[in-house]
Amino acid sequence: MAGRLFGVGLGTGDPKLLTVRAVEVIRSVDVVAYHSARHGRSIARSIAAAYLDGSAVEEALVYPVTTEATEHPGGYRGALADFYEEAAARLAAHLDAGRSVAVLSEGDPFVYSSYQHLHRRLAGRYETEVVPGVSAVSAGASALGRPLAEADEVLTVLPGTLPEEELAARLATTDAAVVLKLGRTFPAVHAALERAGRLDDAWYVERATMAQQRTAPLSAVAAESVPYFSMAVLPSEVGAPAWAPRADESASARSGEVVVVGLGPAGPMWTTPEARAALRAADDLVGYTTYLRRVPERSGQTRHLSDNRVESERAELALDLARRGRRVAVVSSGDPGVFAMATAVLEVACETRYRGIPVRVLPGMTAAHAAAARAGAPLGHDYATISLSDRLKPWEVIARRLEAAARADLVLAIYNPASSERRHQVEAMRDLLLGLRRPDTPVVVARDVGGPSEVVRVVALVDLDPGAVDMRTLLIVGSSQTRRAERADGTTVVWTPRRYPD
Repeated sequence: MAGRLFGVGLGTGDPKLLTVRAVEVIRSVDVVAYHSARHGRSIARSIAAAYLDGSAVEEALVYPVTTEATEHPGGYRGALADFYEEAAARLAAHLDAGRSVAVLSEGDPFVYSSYQHLHRRLAGRYETEVVPGVSAVSAGASALGRPLAEADEVLTVLPGTLPEEELAARLATTDAAVVLKLGRTFPAVHAALERAGRLDDAWYVERATMAQQRTAPLSAVAAESVPYFSMAVLPSEVGAPAWAPRADESASARSGEVVVVGLGPAGPMWTTPEARAALRAADDLVGYTTYLRRVPERSGQTRHLSDNRVESERAELALDLARRGRRVAVVSSGDPGVFAMATAVLEVACETRYRGIPVRVLPGMTAAHAAAARAGAPLGHDYATISLSDRLKPWEVIARRLEAAARADLVLAIYNPASSERRHQVEAMRDLLLGLRRPDTPVVVARDVGGPSEVVRVVALVDLDPGAVDMRTLLIVGSSQTRRAERADGTTVVWTPRRYPD
């Protein structure tokens, strides 16, 4: 009869943090296996040493490499793959002989552990039990005395081995985070936290629960002093007690600024990590009520909602708040630089009284590109973007631009085509274009792209119904080269070739 395999979580270093079940298993099995580097010292064995009475056979699984180079033809990954195959075979020999085997694992066996590689190779062949342990994630929060996540906060656990840009993007979009596997990755993790705007909130925890435990603001830690058994922790903001220290006590003294943020056309899937980071870091959010409601509420933030027709007043409010040292995010739908708030903010910011206030503009997915992607690739060649709203410019100017763009044979992306108060523009545009383009020119009619009531249709220019167009609609009018085709699945695609005929 084959023996039983155990993956035993030991916790993060303090032998008193082993579970009762872990101690039972260690004391009862025939074979105890543990990993070590080539120097032979095993952290896992040292944690469990108090519970080893010498009756079990010990199997030291010695890594052929750790961080150094290898001449293995498969490189580092190939060397480790061969190692795990050989280690699994050694343990399988014991199991086949009827011996029970415990593989010791620091932390939890299923959280970034070496045990997992053996589990994949052996668990399907032998009866297996995994004994959970206190993970480094929990130990880090305990070492700091800070909650990790509360209420609707999102906790993200990341390996420090990710590329710096990927780390920055993920850190920018989460509420709380733990970054494991520091050591040689520390400089890149530090840079990623800074890039994500989270360095001031980050804590460093080294050898949590061990005798050598150390905690400090991460920004104060020297890279050369960081061992592998350390982590970066961004604890809960909601759950922070009033007496809890900040990682950067000077953060409250930062100067104010205004960041104009593009949310994309709809929903969180359309918002960039950079925009999310700015929204998370802001003290105040300023914007049109409909757009601000798309931004999740955060503890400690103040929201300033307003009507859609007071752009200059909204910009002044944001700049006044920033002048008082507040970090302000002005929210736009789509891209803030395309018929949106960036222009209004910069116009006011260039007045003498506000020239010293830092202003940044963060791009977003604009409605034209979102609608084009839904339809295919109608913007595949030169195109013009025109707003039909005559609130800020006369209709005569709009008509001249439409005619000029149409005579130049440009695809037209039409923003703000109609509203409850403006109903004649779409019909006037259609009639003007019919004098310059074929009646069967494809027109993409895209409403609420990315939203719950999304509808994207393709009609001929002559069949464009002004009554079916409102402020949530974007139109893309093809050029003479734009093509429309039916796919085998019944969908209609529209594209404009990148080559223009001689």
